[in-house]
Amino acid sequence: MAGSTMTRTPSATPALGVSALAEQPSTREQVQRQVLDRAAQPGYQWWLTHVMSAAACANPVRLRLNATWHDGHGGSETETVTDGMPDGVIYVACKNRRASVCPSCAETYRQDTYQLIKAGLLGGKGVPESVTEHPCFFATFTAPAFGPVHSRSVGANGRVKPCRVRRWGTVCEHGRQVVCHQRHAEDDPRLGEPICRDCYDYHHQAVWNLHASELWRRTTVTLNRFLTRAAKDRGVQVRVSYAKVAEYQRRGAVHYHALIRLDGYDPDDRDAVLPPHPSLTPELVESYLERAARLTRLTTAPHPQNRLGWVIRWGEQLDIRRVRLSQADCDDRGALTTEAVAGYLAKYATKGTEATGHVSRRITAATAAVYAELDTHQARQITACWTLGRRPFYVTSKAEIEAWDDSPGSNLPGWGKLQRWAHMLGFGGHFSTKSRRYSTTLGALRAVRRAYQRGQPLDHPDHTSPADDDPAAADAVVTLTWIFDGVGWLTLGDAALANTAAAKARERRQTAKEELEHTLAA
Repeated sequence: MAGSTMTRTPSATPALGVSALAEQPSTREQVQRQVLDRAAQPGYQWWLTHVMSAAACANPVRLRLNATWHDGHGGSETETVTDGMPDGVIYVACKNRRASVCPSCAETYRQDTYQLIKAGLLGGKGVPESVTEHPCFFATFTAPAFGPVHSRSVGANGRVKPCRVRRWGTVCEHGRQVVCHQRHAEDDPRLGEPICRDCYDYHHQAVWNLHASELWRRTTVTLNRFLTRAAKDRGVQVRVSYAKVAEYQRRGAVHYHALIRLDGYDPDDRDAVLPPHPSLTPELVESYLERAARLTRLTTAPHPQNRLGWVIRWGEQLDIRRVRLSQADCDDRGALTTEAVAGYLAKYATKGTEATGHVSRRITAATAAVYAELDTHQARQITACWTLGRRPFYVTSKAEIEAWDDSPGSNLPGWGKLQRWAHMLGFGGHFSTKSRRYSTTLGALRAVRRAYQRGQPLDHPDHTSPADDDPAAADAVVTLTWIFDGVGWLTLGDAALANTAAAKARERRQTAKEELEHTLAA
């Protein structure tokens, strides 16, 4: 038997990340010297092969591995397996999905998400090709308005419209002008900024971001009820499959892009993806989808800032477009192609709060106090999350605590999560999710890639038990302990060599792909 644990212990080797390396005084000559020193070592090729799996990563994780053998009679022996490896550690890619943190790992995540979404549209990877005939829609669910903001819209003539033009009521209650005749450019930093920050409802936006995932869940439940009722009238059974990503608008509110597909359902084979009954037309499905989005809403639990709770619902801007197999099938209503939808969703799966102008790590009491002194749109959003998530709320006795737990909506996320996710402006949900039977999983895609890199069949076991080779060792137990050594490359020279090798490998793969496509086309 073999067990595995992960511990963090002080390392003899300094754990330097990219940010720490950037702070060190380093010149071009020093980096060149580091590159030459590494390349001149006898085991350079071994080192390059050893780090290749994480070569393009901006912040690889360094791990050491200890193996402890227990003979079953009270004796044990411990060995550091990685001592004989280059640098004495194993380099593992950080696997961060955010492009602003690690472009390489984010690109891998984007490509996996693209294949996952595309399989649900065209079939493959365990999904039948008949899904191309299923009614499928690309829907965008937006947040409601929390106050007037600077925006940019393009008219039918291709010209940018004035931001905000009003004939009456040009001054708000705080004495500020609520009109803007500016035609904003796409890179205008004022886009998403409130016309008047004092009029903007920052608390409602923070609470909306916190409950956006619950609102989506209830919307899918409502849609399933509508379609199940319609299918029951026709004597058939259906279910909804979807894949969605979350995206931040410039104002800081989250909205969802969702790919929604209608499938048939067989109670005797729940995993089968079947075509729905022809009587459930795309027009009917679209009407139910729009109705579910318009009707679904919820009221949050009470809070000292709002004893009645906030109403959480979708905004008025709801865009539903049908997805078709090819451009030749598109109609005048602007249906989207499968490749365009898959690429669009995969792109936003690697983004975070960058669009809002705010990027940070977890907020602490100290950093929250700094943001509270700033008068910016982003600072006010963070302050609203931190203030609403402060504990305790208003419960001061055991009876009030019990009343709180039994109150309507107590099953929703607690208010304390607003502080935990203040750096994400209150949103703590997953950026990329899908229903169970939409298509394959990211784990399955990664398993295939891992097996390919190792030159193993997909069903190859990751390890073998000592008892497989030695029956006498059946009572032996091996405990594997992973020890965190640090984050980042040891030197800037190592980072340059690893990233250069990864770039060359990408070029070779791209060249081979183009040659293969050219050969097949010929």
